[in-house]
Amino acid sequence: MTARPIAVVGASAAGLAAAEALRRGGWRGPLTLIGDEPHLPYDRPPLSKQLLHGAWEPDRLLLRTEEQLAPLGLDLRLGTRATGLDVATRTLTLDDGERLGCAGVIIATGVTARTLPGADRIAGVHTLRTLDEALALRARLGAPGRRLVIVGNGVLGCEAAAVARQLGHEVTLVGIEETPMAAAVGTEVGELLAEEHRARGVRLLTGAVDGFETAPAAPDGSAPQVTAVRLANGGTPASEGVAAGGGGGSRLPADLVLLAIGSRPAVEWLADPALDTTDGLRCDAYCAAAPGIYAAGDVARWDHPVHGRPLRFEHRMNATEQGMAAARNLLAELTATAAATGAAEDTPAPERRPFAPVPYFWSDQYDLKLQAYGLTAGADRVEATVLDRAERRVLALYGRDGHAVGVLAAGLPPREMRALRAVIATPLPWEEARELIGSATAAG
Repeated sequence: MTARPIAVVGASAAGLAAAEALRRGGWRGPLTLIGDEPHLPYDRPPLSKQLLHGAWEPDRLLLRTEEQLAPLGLDLRLGTRATGLDVATRTLTLDDGERLGCAGVIIATGVTARTLPGADRIAGVHTLRTLDEALALRARLGAPGRRLVIVGNGVLGCEAAAVARQLGHEVTLVGIEETPMAAAVGTEVGELLAEEHRARGVRLLTGAVDGFETAPAAPDGSAPQVTAVRLANGGTPASEGVAAGGGGGSRLPADLVLLAIGSRPAVEWLADPALDTTDGLRCDAYCAAAPGIYAAGDVARWDHPVHGRPLRFEHRMNATEQGMAAARNLLAELTATAAATGAAEDTPAPERRPFAPVPYFWSDQYDLKLQAYGLTAGADRVEATVLDRAERRVLALYGRDGHAVGVLAAGLPPREMRALRAVIATPLPWEEARELIGSATAAG
């Protein structure tokens, strides 16, 4: 009888890390890696930066070449989508109708880009989540003097705005929040970013998109071309610090539109009632969603043992670390089960370990590099210190329930960044953390 495989669903950074960790951890059975895109696993952060700019080509994004993947002995299913999972039998259903019974499953399907109604039927309206989407937008930005409207002033929208301005295009950045990236980094740091974008020529507006205007449909039946973005109730310059209101709408001429309005976890295919798919796939501290079913990366919402609540991170570093942790814990579970049933040698099984990372993310915009450790979103207290406004050097501490839980900096040397990480690796009382932060940066 053929051994049942372990299946990793999602040929992503998290999925690849899981597959490699399974082999390193001793799994010698069949190993299936399933990806809905036709591409080998690639790195996503450069999509909105180096690839969109044209400084990198797609082959530079590959996490592994075919030759590097060969020793893993993968049953590689690219261009294949998982459409269902029976938790009790650990059986995957694939889009070609195949049912794949598995010894274990690691879900690393990530997230999908949010869009607006009807946007997929308009030429020139883009999202930016996959390699193909990034290449399509890059091709359109290859012509000079484009008028680009970016809807959404979060991390992705700000990074794409920076690239487009560096390429010489006219850029308008529209968000429902008054301050760019405020949800991720707080108002004070967001205002500093806003200053940099304005100084580089980006027009910042606050408002909600009401729809699109298009040119008349072509006789050949191709999609109509976008010509403008309509804002509901006007569209107030973000520099005024006032939300849009009153007015009857305004029109932003556009040759191109990028929708950067967030993402949603790719869990729509997980209909088994044994799974909780509220804001991602709910897992315990070991990244387990059910016996033999684990998750990693952007799709996983797991109990963080240090912060004491379920968290979900859309950060590149977390994807790799969690993929390895999920693989290690799945192998420990399978080994323990086999030993208990007499199907394996009577040797001590490895223990599962809680996944307790110190979150890390970064964002590159123009000459700025923001780096953050811990939790910056959802803070109830933020203390930001502008060290040098002209150089955009800033240091911010983020708190929750009286404890410091995150820190962000721009313009600090690597040694000081490592010291900041140590301060918030475990949440400390606010005042104690403030003192340590001051000591860590005293020489800077």
